[in-house]
Amino acid sequence: MTTQSLAPRVVGANVRRRMAGAHVCTARREAYHVSKARQRRYYDQRAHNAAKGLASARTSAFSHGSQLLAQMIKVNRILLEINNFNQRCVTENPTWETLSHGVDVLTARLDDWVANLPPNMHDTPENFAWFASRGLGRIFAAVYLGYYHFGQLLYYQFLHGAAIDAPLSPEDSRGTMATESPSAMRRQEYAQRTKEHAGRLCEMVYRSQATAGADVRYTMTSHVLVIASTVQIHTLLFSGDEDDIGVARSRLERNFELLLRLQCYWPTVDRAISRLRAFHATARTSVDSSFVLDRWMLRFMVEFAESMEEKEAEAWRGGSEEMEALWNRQ
Repeated sequence: MTTQSLAPRVVGANVRRRMAGAHVCTARREAYHVSKARQRRYYDQRAHNAAKGLASARTSAFSHGSQLLAQMIKVNRILLEINNFNQRCVTENPTWETLSHGVDVLTARLDDWVANLPPNMHDTPENFAWFASRGLGRIFAAVYLGYYHFGQLLYYQFLHGAAIDAPLSPEDSRGTMATESPSAMRRQEYAQRTKEHAGRLCEMVYRSQATAGADVRYTMTSHVLVIASTVQIHTLLFSGDEDDIGVARSRLERNFELLLRLQCYWPTVDRAISRLRAFHATARTSVDSSFVLDRWMLRFMVEFAESMEEKEAEAWRGGSEEMEALWNRQ
């Protein structure tokens, strides 16, 4: 076969190879672009999912925050009823039947509020941690600080009756007989509820202070801590249980430290501290009447009255070391 006859075949083969190579390149380019498109779609989808997840998290946090605020509004309505009830107790001096009935009605209101809470809003360390991890720890704490404070306001007046009825020793037969009467037993029950609410209020503040982003550094905290601290003073004065006395002393010391910290942020907290000092001075000099629900005590519990605070500050200007004398009672 001559060279001339082979030339067309060689040229044809070269053309076919080039065309095949071109097809391969085209296929590779198409595969590359398809791959890039798939990658773009993949990353776009990831970005979309991330944005959707973030939006969902924000929506969820907003939703749970709204639920907490709704519960705060509900429990705050009970506060007005408790304040009105305490006001009537001071002005009307009700009979035991009227008094106990009023307390039972308001107790049912508080208990119903707790019973109707969804499980994830109950006061447990797990629930608190869950809300705190979503930036809602402060609101969760505020809801329960309100609830526990309202409880200690409702039952506070029974600390006086419980102190009168409580036997000083197992051999004190008069005290034993007194505590056997139904009304005395109810007073003891109410007084115990005061201490439970005050104790849980303190624990909620401690838990909040120990959790990042959940601390409750606002002025109202100082007020509720002062009321809870006076309940601890009652335990120091009247309890015969060494364990209870130890817990109460520890809480008093810790509460006073927290009040001093709050004072660094809010200078007005010094009024709350002066109130606690004034109450402590009263308890030292008038043990029998220091827990009586009278007009002064009512103002002490519910008002931020400037004139009253100035009067008590003038009446007693003792230092913190004098207050600690009661805490260190053996």
